[in-house]
Amino acid sequence: MHPAIERAQFLSRRHFFGQAATGIGTAALAALLTQDGFAAAPERKRIGGLRSLPHFAPKAKRVIYLFQNGAPTHVDLFDYKPELTKRKGEQIPDSVVKGARFSTMTSGQTVRPCLPEITKFKQHGQNGAWVSDFMSHTAAIADDLCFVKSMYTTQVNHAPAICFFLTGSEMPGRPSMGAWLTYGLGVETEDLPGFVAMTSRDKEASCGQIFYDFYWGSGFLPTRFQGVKFRGSGDPVLYLSNPDGQSRESRRAALDDLNKLNELTLKEFGDSETSTRIAQYEMAYRMQMSVPELTDFSKEPLVVLESYGPDVKKQGSFAYNCLMARRLIERGTRFVQLLHAGWDQHRNLNTQLKVQCTDTDGPSAALVRDLKRLGLLDDTLVIWGGEFGRTPFLQGDTKDVKSWGRDHHPYVFTVWMAGGGVKKGTSYGESDDFGFAPAKDAVHVHDFQATVLHLLGIDHTKLTFRFQGRDYRLTDVHGNVVKGLLA
Repeated sequence: MHPAIERAQFLSRRHFFGQAATGIGTAALAALLTQDGFAAAPERKRIGGLRSLPHFAPKAKRVIYLFQNGAPTHVDLFDYKPELTKRKGEQIPDSVVKGARFSTMTSGQTVRPCLPEITKFKQHGQNGAWVSDFMSHTAAIADDLCFVKSMYTTQVNHAPAICFFLTGSEMPGRPSMGAWLTYGLGVETEDLPGFVAMTSRDKEASCGQIFYDFYWGSGFLPTRFQGVKFRGSGDPVLYLSNPDGQSRESRRAALDDLNKLNELTLKEFGDSETSTRIAQYEMAYRMQMSVPELTDFSKEPLVVLESYGPDVKKQGSFAYNCLMARRLIERGTRFVQLLHAGWDQHRNLNTQLKVQCTDTDGPSAALVRDLKRLGLLDDTLVIWGGEFGRTPFLQGDTKDVKSWGRDHHPYVFTVWMAGGGVKKGTSYGESDDFGFAPAKDAVHVHDFQATVLHLLGIDHTKLTFRFQGRDYRLTDVHGNVVKGLLA
């Protein structure tokens, strides 16, 4: 069917329901705007969402995703492989590689020498988790973490691989995980967005990772479910402050008049985007009061601020964003997505890896400890990881130590999770002796997504949205819950 005809039929149906009785869209909007943003502590009222959710009792109520753009090297940080040391400089066996494809940076490289870890590993925690000395803060909380050492994906380049992790598709256009969750589970506050994204990068700007809007987009879901990106400087959201000469009272009066006009349009056409516009204007008005309090760290205990590291008060840093994430979920935000770029070490592994770990290790561990201190870790799921791993063989010339690097490696890598119903103090799955491919309990991206939804009380096969004649879901038509990760 021609898109114009399909759109006309869609609007006709919406027009009918918009005119019927008092207008279904207006009634729903009125119900939304009259609810309380916060309920009595510690529980909050759920605002919006699908009546059928959750499908069963959830272990987690909210998610903080610490996404490491560029792909951390698993064999240097969490996946200790003595075989690489034993075979240092030797060609990685063809029986291991098995014709695997790599990025264009090493696809033509005929020599692939084994490169052992450039760090030192030690065992930590009651279960002896292997962690690099570059990640000493993470090592100290090993008993709170669940390491997944058998992750694998199908994408070999950054943007498609990140999109695959966050939306379930390597092609832009699908809803991101945070959008699915706010659509299905609703929100717990009207004073702040239910889904917030924040970005940061290494100070050296060592790689050209781009933060695309579709990483936190709503795809074909109504746009009110897309993530709100907080900026790294100035007001977190543009135009948060009133212009000079305009009072809060005059802004309220203007907004009321504008809403009346939008409500007339909503009643006439029943367009969900008009409903979104009204809700977003109201959200922006409330955020003028809630965001200044959110970003005021003056009442945070000094010991807490120090735990996040020296950059905690530097807006736009990873440390600042980690503390902001905790403050957001305290106030009812459902999904916080932090993206930190700088892990793409093709030619600077010996210098930049330590810098990346210094910037991210302490704040990540501090966040987990902080949530635990406040009693929030049990029902908050924290995820740390990138879009794939790095090759266990060298990219470059063995003699040129300064330019050592590792290429993209989708075949196996490590992520860790904490809180929210995961089995803490454990390592799930194994890679082979070279850290090249899963050897035990392989976990695909869709399996990972299905497990995250399960922890939030959602059957991933039942959270769907019909678009262009097909029912879509985060996990597409794949994915199985990894029960070995569940507490």
